[in-house]
Amino acid sequence: MAQARADVSKRAFAERKKRAHNGSMLYKFKSKATGDLIMLEPQGRQILKIIGKEPGSQGIIEPKDMMAAIDALQRAVVLEEEARQAAREAEREAHKAAEGVAADPAKSGTHTGLDKGAISLKQRVVPFIDMLRRAHAEDKDIVWGV
Repeated sequence: MAQARADVSKRAFAERKKRAHNGSMLYKFKSKATGDLIMLEPQGRQILKIIGKEPGSQGIIEPKDMMAAIDALQRAVVLEEEARQAAREAEREAHKAAEGVAADPAKSGTHTGLDKGAISLKQRVVPFIDMLRRAHAEDKDIVWGV
């Protein structure tokens, strides 16, 4: 009886673990200058594309390329923030037109779809930019594997 409960418990744990990852791979970024940085595959792939790296299963960012990577990430953050602001403005205008009065969604509690629980690119890249800066300062590579 105890063995049957243990087997059920193991299967339940394996199922929860499987659902938690939904089959997603992880990117693990490593450097001798910092601790490891782990990202889910979609976010890791996005960041690698932004910095001009092939989002393969393994790779390297050399110190000579790190400042350009930081610049590319910062530009992408600015573009995303501008897109969010434009979406907010468009929603405000649509809300005004629908209501027939001047209304501010920020004051009314209405938010854009971009704001609802979404983690911004800025929030995602801050730890990666920190890793790039620290690795660059110590002249150490960053490598990754999936």
